Amino acid sequence: MSGSTIRLCVEHPLGEGQTLSLSRAQAHYLFGVMRLGAGDGIAVFNGRDGEWRASVAQAGKRGGTLTCEIQTAPQRDPPDLWLIFAPVKKARTDFIVEKATEMGAARIVPVQTDFTNSERIRQDRLQAHAVEAAEQCGGTFVPEVTALHKLDTLLADWPADRRLMFCDEALAGGACALPSGGRGQPWAVLIGPEGGFSPPERARLSALPFAHPVALGPRILRADTAAVAALTLWQTACGDWS
Repeated sequence: MSGSTIRLCVEHPLGEGQTLSLSRAQAHYLFGVMRLGAGDGIAVFNGRDGEWRASVAQAGKRGGTLTCEIQTAPQRDPPDLWLIFAPVKKARTDFIVEKATEMGAARIVPVQTDFTNSERIRQDRLQAHAVEAAEQCGGTFVPEVTALHKLDTLLADWPADRRLMFCDEALAGGACALPSGGRGQPWAVLIGPEGGFSPPERARLSALPFAHPVALGPRILRADTAAVAALTLWQTACGDWS
């Protein structure tokens, strides 16, 4: 990874000598906010080609170009993990997306449950938060933030090989352990809404052969806290933290 403190996610393929055109928003950030000029260096990544050092070739108020120079880190993809969560208040939903990106979720899936308070999301805004989080945390991968799904529909179309860590607040104080042998397999973590899962949802989830109900300690956690706790538990047991 480069020594630059400025990192930018781009859409272009990355390679030695590659010219990268900047959008107006990217140019404003680099040249208006960060005060970079011609010859200054930054780190760039696109989610596929690792991290590269690039230098400013042209700087303008409405655009500019970078020149890609040398790879400074290989591509690092996260484990095949989805975070599925019920949206909550705006700032706390933003927090969940940011932390899920930092902690290594490969896909972020908002769902509508029986007790979900928020019935709409701004998918583009949440995706932008994921990009910003990847830029800040040194990652080379940006998870997809999907459109809002209904939980029933998502479960009906569930991939046969993907396990589900179902975080059930009704089990507070119970066992937190995940089943052995789960490392390296596709997984998803499901966090419920502020009001918890409804009895029919809990019954359906508990009966699914691919679902593993777990508790997140002795206390009932807020949705945003639960997301961080659940991802920590999963990464430690089945992910790339150990």
